[in-house]
Amino acid sequence: MPPPWTASTATCRRKTTNNPKRGPIMDMMNLMKQAQQLQQNLKSMQEELADREVTGTAGAGMVTATFNGRIELVGLHIDPELITPANARMLGDLLSAAVNDGLGKAKDMAKSEMGRLTGGINIPGLF
Repeated sequence: MPPPWTASTATCRRKTTNNPKRGPIMDMMNLMKQAQQLQQNLKSMQEELADREVTGTAGAGMVTATFNGRIELVGLHIDPELITPANARMLGDLLSAAVNDGLGKAKDMAKSEMGRLTGGINIPGLF
C-alpha cells in the first residue's frame, strides 16, 4: 500500500474555476465594473431623493419645515396666528423644532435609501 502522501492521493486545495481566462486581472476588471455600476446607481438614487420630500412639524402642526432628500429646506409654513410680537420667542422655538424634526427625517430617509442601495454597508461621507 502506498503512503498516504503520494501523488495518487493528493488533492489540490487551490480554488479552480470553469473559465481558464479568469484570474486576478479579470477579477479586477469585474470589480471595476461593479464600482461603476454602484456609482451610476448612487447618482440615480440621489436624483430620486431630490424629488422626495419629508415634513417636520412643531406646535401641533402650526409650524412645518419641508426638506427634500438632498437635505435641503424647500418649504417653511407658519400659521398666521403665531405671527405676533407676543409670540416671537415661542415662534423661534417652534421654527427650530420644526426644522430639526424635518432635518432628522430627511437624513433618515436618505440614509435608509442609500443603505438599500449599498446593501446596508455604511459608506462614510454619503449622508
